[in-house]
Parts: sequence; C-alpha cells; structure tokens
Amino acid sequence: MLSVAPDAVPREADPEQAPDLLDGALTTELTPEGCDLAYWLRAVPQGTLRGDPMGRSRDVAVPDHMLLDGPLREAVMQEMAFRSMAEEKAARSLSFLVAQAPDLAELDFFTTQLMDEARHAYAFRGHLRELGVPQDELADTMEKLAGADREAVLDPLERFGRSVLEDDHDYIGGVVTLTVLVEGVLAPTAELSERKWRPLDAPAAEIERAAGIDEIRHLSVGSTIVRRHLRRRPEDKARIGALLERGERLWAGLPVQEVTHRREELFQQGLEQHRALVGDYEVWPGRRLVDTTAEERMRTALEWSRRTQRTRLAYMGLGG
Repeated sequence: MLSVAPDAVPREADPEQAPDLLDGALTTELTPEGCDLAYWLRAVPQGTLRGDPMGRSRDVAVPDHMLLDGPLREAVMQEMAFRSMAEEKAARSLSFLVAQAPDLAELDFFTTQLMDEARHAYAFRGHLRELGVPQDELADTMEKLAGADREAVLDPLERFGRSVLEDDHDYIGGVVTLTVLVEGVLAPTAELSERKWRPLDAPAAEIERAAGIDEIRHLSVGSTIVRRHLRRRPEDKARIGALLERGERLWAGLPVQEVTHRREELFQQGLEQHRALVGDYEVWPGRRLVDTTAEERMRTALEWSRRTQRTRLAYMGLGG
C-alpha cells in the first residue's frame, strides 16, 4: 500500500481541514498541472480516503434505526442508488475527455477524475450493501429504487453530454457541460445531503464528505481549464454561451424538483420519527434540522446551486 507522510496531504484534500463543498466550490482555485497524478496519489488514497475505498471511518457503524424499514431508510436508499447511477454516468462520459485531452496535464487530471467518479459510484453502492442489500440483489434493488428517476433525469443529461463529446468532439464544450451543468448544479445538493444525514446516518455523511472533497477539485480545475481556453480563444465565448443556454433549457424541462421533493418528503417523515436523535443539530448556521421542511431544504439547496453557478461562471469569464 502506498504510504505518505501526513503533512504531504494538501489541505484541500484533508477531511479534517478541507472546506465544505459549498465554500470550496466558491473559493478554491486549482490547476490541472497542480492536480497531476502525483498530487492525486498523495491527496486521495491516503489523504481524503485514508486507505478506505468507501471514504469513511470503519469504526462508525450504520445505526440500528437505519436498518429498519421505514421512510428514513427508504430515503437514503433512493438517494444512494440515484447518486451511484449519476456517478457511473459521469465516469463513462469522462472517458471522452481523457481521449480528447489536448495535453498531458489535462489527460492526467481527467484520468484521476474518472477514477474519482467511479469510486463515488462504488461507495454509494457500498452503502446500500451496508444497509443490508445482498450483493446478488444489488442491481435489481437499485433499479427498483431509482431506475425511473435515472430514465427521467440522468438519461437526458447523458444524451446531451454525449452529443457534445461524442458527436461534436467538442472538448471544451464537454468540460463546460460537466463543470457547469452537472457538477456545478448537483454539488450543492450533495452538500445538503452530507449535512442532513450526519446526525442520522453518519456513514452516509462521511461517504458524501469524501466525495464532496473530490468534487471541489473537479469544479476548480474544470473552471480553470475553461477560463484559460476562453482567454486564448475569446471568440468561443458566444458558442459556449449558446451551449450553456441549451443545457439550461434541458435542465428546466427535467423533473429534478419532483424527484428531489419525493426523497425530501420521505426524509421529513423519518426526521419526525427520530427527532430525539437529531436534537439541536444545525443543518446550517442558526437553523436546526428538526425545524426545517422539505420545501425549505430544497429552496436552500437551489439558492446554493445558483450562487455556485454564478461564481464559477464569472470566474470562467462567462458571467452575465
């Protein structure tokens, strides 16, 4: 096993020191040259993951109440299945960026991102196994939990991304699609997921935390690549802007809010059943989780998403 000194782990990859996903997505600046293979090997396997492929502490057990049938268990299982499917699709799409990368720095970086996304899919599936799903029933269970949501939300997004990457061979368009339309929109939802599960399903929250640290790097480096490209090729700004408009129209027509609301309502029901376990825990400063509603959590995550998008677009030179 690769072994590194603790001080070799970059701060933004250390689970004890890294910012949360929301702050990191807004403020972190990283480059593909700085996040090369050597960086990844130092930062991720023995830093963020600390040797565990699930990205969580093995001394933190799945609590008994998460093993009982009910809305809380159903909510986390639907979420883990959907997240695993999304990360799998991201990994497959990244293979096109690896193939089309214009230089070795970006090839190496997107190779590490592909590995990250595949690991995320593995970890989310792994939590389903921890929740009691037998390995030989995992695929069928995931299909029952999230197959319809995949078809309604993820498949159209995948077709859009494939049209950019595979049909048009548009490398920078593919980077924009993944960084802005996929990672940039979903990151705040993942941040909410980590926060809301922490007092109820600590292993799920730790898995989300490790994935979120990776996503900070993906958002930051992807934004740097787009920023550099538009500074070299300012004439591409209108074309990229039109691509973003097409992608935003697609997002607007997808039942994302309906899918999210269904899961949040299940979570709400479970939250009411287990209020004593949550106590005064604050899901964000000044707001106790037990006092929130499904609608409030969704509104907050949507505002986080809009703020993240605005900040990253401005950084890339696509603001306004």
